[in-house]
Amino acid sequence: MQQSMTGYGRDERTSQNLRIKTEIRALNSKFLDFSPRIPKELADKEAEIRNLITDELKRGKVMLSIELELDDDSNLEVQVDEARFKAYFNRFNSLSEKVNSQSSDLVKLALQAPDVIKQQEIDPESLPWKDIKAGIKGAIDQCLDFRKQEGNTLTSKLSDYISNIRGGLKSVEENDASRTDNIRTRLQKNLDEIKDRVQVDENRFEQELIFYLERLDISEEKVRLKQHLDYFDEVLQKEDFAGKKLGFISQEIGREINTIGSKANHAEIQRTVVMMKDELEKIKEQNLNIV
Repeated sequence: MQQSMTGYGRDERTSQNLRIKTEIRALNSKFLDFSPRIPKELADKEAEIRNLITDELKRGKVMLSIELELDDDSNLEVQVDEARFKAYFNRFNSLSEKVNSQSSDLVKLALQAPDVIKQQEIDPESLPWKDIKAGIKGAIDQCLDFRKQEGNTLTSKLSDYISNIRGGLKSVEENDASRTDNIRTRLQKNLDEIKDRVQVDENRFEQELIFYLERLDISEEKVRLKQHLDYFDEVLQKEDFAGKKLGFISQEIGREINTIGSKANHAEIQRTVVMMKDELEKIKEQNLNIV
């Protein structure tokens, strides 16, 4: 099953006196580009967190955010540095008097000043790592579900595009059946028109005609294109995390289509080739979204 590289997952849980909020966002990228935003208390766990992400999400630009908040019911005392508060208040009040302002917000300003209210720190030794890890896995699972849903949509689109190219190949085969006969007839007609004025070596003409038709022959390209289309379908339906491989197969499909177009010398085949190229561009665009 194919997965999109775009995904989102969120987990929120409570453990001990902590609220643990985990969020994962994933976008397109050629490789795994992991950007964690975690509390300093989890710095020693970053390697383990990275391994969790790498093992499950494989590829894409992955942004992880973990927030640890003390629970409102933790009955923790608010710590205020009264000396700092008084110093800030007196300074603000002095400035206020100098400009003849009677501001009533001086207490609020003093409380919001740096280091007046001391944030309750979380003890790294008491962190419930087992629950934090479970939260990360919960967010990963949600992200994977999102990716799989998007992947199903992408798979359906890619199958349709390949089917359209396959239909184009069938049209090419139908037109190719009469193409060489038409070229031979046209050249013979042109030759007949000048026979009375120019001496023609029939054997040499036949040799040149065969050489010319061989240069226009697209039999091998048709066979290889069909093989590439079959292989694309097989990988799409049976292999996981096949974005890069599908990209390589798309390149091979493009080579055969281009060669058919350059050799065709046939208006209807050329129009079909343009259609197939358009479908292939859609495939390449969607391949960029697949893990």
